[in-house]
Amino acid sequence: MDAARLARLAPSNAAKVTNPHGSSPFVVVCDHASNSLPEEYGTLGLEPAELSRHIAWDPGALPVAQRISAMLDAPLVESCVSRLLIDCNRPLDAPDLIPEISENTEIPGNRNLGAAERARRIALAHQPFHDLIDDVISERQRSGSPTWLVSVHSYTPIYKSVSRPWQVGIIHDDDTRLATPMIEALQRTGVVIGINQPYSPSDRVYYTLERHARSRGLPCAMIEIRNDEISGQKGHSIWGSRLGEILAGLAGSAEYKEAGSAGILRRS
Repeated sequence: MDAARLARLAPSNAAKVTNPHGSSPFVVVCDHASNSLPEEYGTLGLEPAELSRHIAWDPGALPVAQRISAMLDAPLVESCVSRLLIDCNRPLDAPDLIPEISENTEIPGNRNLGAAERARRIALAHQPFHDLIDDVISERQRSGSPTWLVSVHSYTPIYKSVSRPWQVGIIHDDDTRLATPMIEALQRTGVVIGINQPYSPSDRVYYTLERHARSRGLPCAMIEIRNDEISGQKGHSIWGSRLGEILAGLAGSAEYKEAGSAGILRRS
């Protein structure tokens, strides 16, 4: 994939791919990697400190995704724009595509947007991110490389006054080809796992995987890590290594090597 192609797909640095030709069957995606906003949007009317909160991004998710990518030699695609501007993991008709309220926080710069501004934000950040994923996957398919998609997210320990006890969640729909062995491997580590917790596809948080993996029949799963587990470098290292080892083991298993050579995995 040449630099000119990437520049066309990611104007204004809205999205980024690392290691696009990685040898792993896995492609790693981080939808909420950044809390950055284009200069012309300021802070969307928020106090600057608000942009460090979960409402603006998934704290810790990108360093974990980067470690997984490096361990596996896997491509990593990340959004470089805060989800407060537009949420790249939502369909274009989602009520929270451009949130006026996130959890209990009002976003002044998102109030009463017209169709032209919504279209501008889609073109600025949402479309380049998904175009880039499409390009990475399409190139792999043209070359006959198997592709298994995983997305990495984080979530708050408490949401609207409700505690979340799970250290990690694996989110999946009825295709469990990746989710089941990942859950089984995590269970062996002794961590507290949420299966379709704290979210499930019915919450409309599965958009990226539905668009790029399920539409092509590719195996996929969503990883959600409670963000107090990955609030610093030690947590990034622990969880990146833990998940990287699980995924590397899966890619290296005899069953999955055989399936991967044919570009498919059997449905469980």
